[in-house]
Amino acid sequence: MAAAASPARFYGVNIRSFAKSTSRSSIRSHSLFVALSSSSPSPFTESTSTKRYRRESWAYGSADLAACFSSSPLCDKENEIALQLPELKRLLETLKAAKKSSGDGRGGGGGGRPGSVVLVGTGPGDPELLTLKAVWAIERADLILYDRLVSNDVLSLVRGNARLLYVGKTAGYHSRTQEEIHELLLNFAEAGANVVRLKGGDPLVFGRGGEEMDFLQQQGIEVKVIPGITSASGIAAELGIPLTHRGIANSVRFLTGHSRNGGTDPLYVAEHAADPESTLVIYMGLSTLPGLASKLMKHGLSPKTPAVAVERGTTPQQQTVFAELDKLVSEVKLADLVSPTLIIIGQVVALSPLWPRSSAEQSELQMRQSCSTRQ
Repeated sequence: MAAAASPARFYGVNIRSFAKSTSRSSIRSHSLFVALSSSSPSPFTESTSTKRYRRESWAYGSADLAACFSSSPLCDKENEIALQLPELKRLLETLKAAKKSSGDGRGGGGGGRPGSVVLVGTGPGDPELLTLKAVWAIERADLILYDRLVSNDVLSLVRGNARLLYVGKTAGYHSRTQEEIHELLLNFAEAGANVVRLKGGDPLVFGRGGEEMDFLQQQGIEVKVIPGITSASGIAAELGIPLTHRGIANSVRFLTGHSRNGGTDPLYVAEHAADPESTLVIYMGLSTLPGLASKLMKHGLSPKTPAVAVERGTTPQQQTVFAELDKLVSEVKLADLVSPTLIIIGQVVALSPLWPRSSAEQSELQMRQSCSTRQ
């Protein structure tokens, strides 16, 4: 491949084959956009997707769902919950009746005991990254409450007679508040159902799994957690980026790009995070990236620090933008990345076989790696 003028852009490239077929010295630019088609359908469940409403048709009973498939769906939060409530109540009553008939009449033991809740991490999107334990939990579930960043491929593993209910959140659309999700989990567990709460990535890494676990345990409900591959690990591995590396990065820090109350500037950590020997991974940080990048540089992080932004990582629709920190915001905007996008900032990004570098930079990197192996 001939050297490309800056900024270099490559479309329709499979990441694995690209890494094997392209020599590092043939890329001179300091920014790189590796993408598949941006028009590809999202691999994740969306608040208004046709797949989602077909999957959850049980929850609407005899309601006409045609509007949910139209260009102006009725499925705002209030209307959606109003349609679902009768079916949810019927399902609860059925479960309670089955529990009562199978109990021992003393309120404990046998079928009289409450059900359980399992918090399951589904990883960054690729269904092959699921653990066996997660697959077994999904296959045994009676009711599954799932988030927006659970992929459709993962949901295809659910058995036919299980019930699925979307409780995802996206900007401007929270299908359920966190308190409503707590109550749904509690009510169905108390009715004796085996409830699985599916979350993208890992349930205990920016997934509110700790809040749900704490609430349910206080109500006497047994809660188990099945970890998932968090996006930082899955996406970094996909790109060949070691999150830590001897002599280059001795720590890694996970940051959220949003505050608890949805604020636009949760970046007070930037002054403590501008460490050239640490790797920063920012979850949900697309909208706050301009402010974060500016503050990191203001507090001493080099503008030339390697960085990467990855949309829909580990899925066939993955789009990746490599750039130095001072150019990352403009390159991300040019690539028109959308959520979910993970951002990795640190010297380790330059270890990726996809990072564009000059021959001099390649020689310097090899020298640093050689020195670190002798330490």
